[in-house]
Amino acid sequence: MSSDAVKKRKSKVLRGEAATPEVKRGRVEGEPQDVRVYSEEVELDSRDAEQDYKQFKESCESLANLMSEIQNLKANGAKEGCVEVEQKRMQSSILFMNLKKLNRLAHIRLKRGRDQTHEAKQRVDGLHLQLQNLLYEVLHLQKEISKCLEFKSKHEEIDLVPEEEFYQEAPPDISRPSLTKSDSHQLTLARLDWELEQRKRLAEKYKDSLASKEKIQKSIEVKKEHLSSLQPGLTAIMQASLPVQQYLSMPFEQTQKQTEVARHLPPPLYVLFVQANAYGEACDKNLIVSISGDVDEAKALSKPPEDSQDDESDSDAEEEQEKTKRRRATTGGQLDDKRREMLKRHPLSLCIELKCKDGAILYLYFYYLMNLNIMTVKTKVSIPTDLTSTISAGDLLKSETLLSCLYAGDHGGETPNPANHYQFDKVGIVCFSDYVEELGHPYMWVQSLGGLQFPRAASEQSVCSGSSLSASQMETTMKLLKRRLQSRLALHRQFASLEHSIIPVSSECLHLFPAKIMSRLVRWVAITYEDYKGLSYTQHVTDAGLANQTDLYFMSVVERGTARLQAAVVLNPRYPEVSPLFSLSLSWKGERSGQTDDNLRAMESEVNVFKNELQGPHPGHQLLTNQISRLCVCLDVYLETEGQDDGVEGPREFPREKMCLRIVRGPNRLKPFKYNHPQGFFSHR
Repeated sequence: MSSDAVKKRKSKVLRGEAATPEVKRGRVEGEPQDVRVYSEEVELDSRDAEQDYKQFKESCESLANLMSEIQNLKANGAKEGCVEVEQKRMQSSILFMNLKKLNRLAHIRLKRGRDQTHEAKQRVDGLHLQLQNLLYEVLHLQKEISKCLEFKSKHEEIDLVPEEEFYQEAPPDISRPSLTKSDSHQLTLARLDWELEQRKRLAEKYKDSLASKEKIQKSIEVKKEHLSSLQPGLTAIMQASLPVQQYLSMPFEQTQKQTEVARHLPPPLYVLFVQANAYGEACDKNLIVSISGDVDEAKALSKPPEDSQDDESDSDAEEEQEKTKRRRATTGGQLDDKRREMLKRHPLSLCIELKCKDGAILYLYFYYLMNLNIMTVKTKVSIPTDLTSTISAGDLLKSETLLSCLYAGDHGGETPNPANHYQFDKVGIVCFSDYVEELGHPYMWVQSLGGLQFPRAASEQSVCSGSSLSASQMETTMKLLKRRLQSRLALHRQFASLEHSIIPVSSECLHLFPAKIMSRLVRWVAITYEDYKGLSYTQHVTDAGLANQTDLYFMSVVERGTARLQAAVVLNPRYPEVSPLFSLSLSWKGERSGQTDDNLRAMESEVNVFKNELQGPHPGHQLLTNQISRLCVCLDVYLETEGQDDGVEGPREFPREKMCLRIVRGPNRLKPFKYNHPQGFFSHR
């Protein structure tokens, strides 16, 4: 059979026209045909899915075998129109048509299954919706039942007299024992009647008390008028005595007013007020104590809360409470309000003015945090003469650093009250130091002056010894405050000269240095704690714990010729009691530091270890500038005693101008850095 005949056969089969010859011969023209509609869905009901699956697998295997056989025939040399090849192609086409039919049946089964699943889901959804409606109705009924069970009558809020007392005191026409003892409802009504009768009697008694109160109040007003008539005369006498008070330095009127206001101070500020006044009268006439703030608000705080309130105020409070319940604030807003309430200061504050000899005034503002039970302090400095604007001295007189470490270890960054940490956890305060700039510093000596004592760890140093209210503690603190202000003002003036490359040396300290110093200071700037830690030649200082966050840090540069000496300076807040610490790095014929050069280490010892020679007159405010001058002298000795290469012609870069007994000594080849006065030569230590 040719390929065209096969194609025609396939098309007829696909159109359903293929029929057996017998059927064709059985048809007569004009005879009515039996029309039957073929439906695969109807056929699907009579077919088994498992059988169709097996038939599908068998057809696939047969089709694969026929394809392989056709491939083998072509490989063995069979031609394109070979009968055997065409027959196998026809069988393959029939199998392929069977596969397509099975595929359609599978899709019809899948669609029918999906439809059935969808109908089942719709039935389940309808049942679930009915269940939800029933549950909602049950919940509504339960709420209504709960409301009925929780209903409270107004009479339940009234505290009625006990039953025994009721039967003893109430008359028989109200108590009616024969009826009330057997009926609880009648008993409650009778007790309410007796309560009403008692309240009527009390109302009559209250009216009588008000009448007597008005009579007494009228007599009091008459006496007040008599006393107020005396006030103008007393005021005139006080005004006439003001010149006498000023002449005798006895301001009785001002003291009286301040004493009246002091009555409303919180206890810690009141203790400090009494101590400061006592110290001023006994030891320092220039010490001035004043009270500032809102006195009316302080009086309102000292008043006890009113317990009795009328019904109208109660109803207003209830309405306000209901509104606040409806209007829930956000969590962040509630925390902010709680933090502000936690850190609230007392309306009154205390100001102490300390005057120094040079006319400078230190203002100390003391505050009391009511909820934290601690005291804080802020500072302000007033100077009679304007200091020159110095960049490196910007932090010397700031309130954050001026009083830091007044006593050893007292940084004033954290609250000294251990109970505050639990309070902070409730309102979300991580660190109290974030609020120090606004509230002030809670130094331990401030708590001691106010009579506040808190337990401290055994490792912490005690700020004061003995009673915190003693006069010696007050005197010691005031002297330390004056000394701190004078040292900071002295540093301020010195920094102004150092920034202009001038090292100020007082006449009392000229003998500590030779007359001619060739090295000169070229730079003096302030640096941060992070910059200081980043320097390679200061690592040993930070590792030893000699550099803290509360210290001040500076960088000085000394030059002579091509040599450049950098000195990183750690300035402790307790200067000059704690001397500055220098770390050196020399840039000359390479980089050198105290860790790599023994002579640089010896130079560091000259300014750090032998600092007592550079103290100068008491109290030692010239120590820093004397250390820098000694550093310049040591650099001269280092460079002048350094050996010169004989192969280099010309004059020495650093000619020897200092007289030295020995240029070097010992296996470390140490140079003579000690200056001997008045001989004027340098020697080894």
